[in-house]
Amino acid sequence: MAAPLLLSTIILALVVVASSTHGTMANGVFQVRRKFHIVDGVYKGSDIGALQTHDENRHRRRNLMAAELPLGGFNIPYGTGLYYTDIGIGTPAVKYYVQLDTGSKAFWVNGISCKQCPHESDILRKLTFYDPRSSVSSKEVKCDDTICTSRPPCNMTLRCPYITGYADGGLTMGILFTDLLHYHQLYGNGQTQPTSTSVTFGCGLQQSGSLNNSAVAIDGIIGFGNSNQTALSQLAAAGKTKKIFSHCLDSTNGGGIFAIGEVVEPKVKTTPIVKNNEVYHLVNLKSINVAGTTLQLPANIFGTTKTKGTFIDSGSTLVYLPEIIYSELILAVFAKHPDITMGAMYNFQCFHFLGSVDDKFPKITFHFENDLTLDVYPYDYLLEYEGNQYCFGFQDAGIHGYKDMIILGDMVISNKVVVYDMEKQAIGWTEHNSVEEACGGSEGLSPIGRMHGGLFL
Repeated sequence: MAAPLLLSTIILALVVVASSTHGTMANGVFQVRRKFHIVDGVYKGSDIGALQTHDENRHRRRNLMAAELPLGGFNIPYGTGLYYTDIGIGTPAVKYYVQLDTGSKAFWVNGISCKQCPHESDILRKLTFYDPRSSVSSKEVKCDDTICTSRPPCNMTLRCPYITGYADGGLTMGILFTDLLHYHQLYGNGQTQPTSTSVTFGCGLQQSGSLNNSAVAIDGIIGFGNSNQTALSQLAAAGKTKKIFSHCLDSTNGGGIFAIGEVVEPKVKTTPIVKNNEVYHLVNLKSINVAGTTLQLPANIFGTTKTKGTFIDSGSTLVYLPEIIYSELILAVFAKHPDITMGAMYNFQCFHFLGSVDDKFPKITFHFENDLTLDVYPYDYLLEYEGNQYCFGFQDAGIHGYKDMIILGDMVISNKVVVYDMEKQAIGWTEHNSVEEACGGSEGLSPIGRMHGGLFL
């Protein structure tokens, strides 16, 4: 398997603007962990089947109601993001572990009065609960506050409620609070200075379904979806940062980094985000090549609507393609291996292979609007299950109930610097060579590097 990205290399590459024109705007990075365990690049036991189940729950998910604000691994299905990190909230600051989700706009943490909330999990052991009475900077959001967008409207004398439901059975409801989000201002010499900004978020008073599953429970979720209601949007509105974020996710060790703010280097070519009414990042895919040969597909197969098109989603694990694309792709990938016998496992097509898959299987290239390309290598799309056992990571989307959608998940956007420019409504990525460990996969590495004027959560 090819070497992944080196954390320090990526941080050195993510050099942000530090000039008088940016004033107090903050940019920076924080380290994340992955929920599903990866050991030396290999998925073990039932974890490989859990990847599909996680994605199915995620893709069925829909908000039932909205009065909300917009951010390791286990073989139990869960419908939210793959990655989590820690943040500080309140005065004095309290640490919370929250999932980061590029396909969500909600920001909430469990409240001290939460009913049916688990108090420990296999991920965190002991969960932390937000207690507004213990924070001198905490403030309830009232129904008559402009930030309250409760639907249906609530009584003007009451606290502003939120409720968010998910098709996998998860439901969170509670009230909105404003409190301090703590982070560190970064300087060019690697020094930091603590600071904080008021943000509004949900305080969960009741969780149900998958959200109170003690095996995979976590303190909350913070979303980075394509919405004006995210925590990032609040920081940008306060003049603290550009409405831009980036990530580098480690497919080998299961960690990574998120960077908030403007990226000056490396130069990243981008493709437009298609405007729609969803929070997901929808783009225009033009063609797919295998070993330099373009797949012959119907002209309208890559069309985009609100529910059809190509979605970039780091919270999904795999890649999902319409049946006709999937069929042509698998034929092209295995064209030079007629002797390989496929066997089904957890709806994956799996096989036994001796030797290096990197040397014997082709590169797949996705071509997007504005000449942006995404190269996917054998070590990306062939998931090693056990020694000499591999599973094809691309899936037939029709089998999973979303036949017209192309979903490009964590599997193909890992080990790259991916930039989401919400101000220009564009997304892009670039690759970096490395010789050691991946972006954030190693504990103890400082995610500060040479960044100028940054935000470190």
